[in-house]
Amino acid sequence: MFTLIFGILLLVFGLFTIYLRVFKESKGLGKLDRMKQVYGDKIGTLMHVISYTVVPILLGVAGIIAYFLGVDIF
Repeated sequence: MFTLIFGILLLVFGLFTIYLRVFKESKGLGKLDRMKQVYGDKIGTLMHVISYTVVPILLGVAGIIAYFLGVDIF
């Protein structure tokens, strides 16, 4: 059951970061500005999108699928 809850939470987090990017123009994404300063605009944004949007969504979907397949991740 924890796998399902964890998967849903990760999926919601990833979708929430998409919402902030699209509708709030990246306001509320605190680490984005720092990553842009350190790595530059393109690479910093890409790293932020991958680490805070893509990875949580993929792990969330994988957790949900694992739960329904009966695989216990934790």
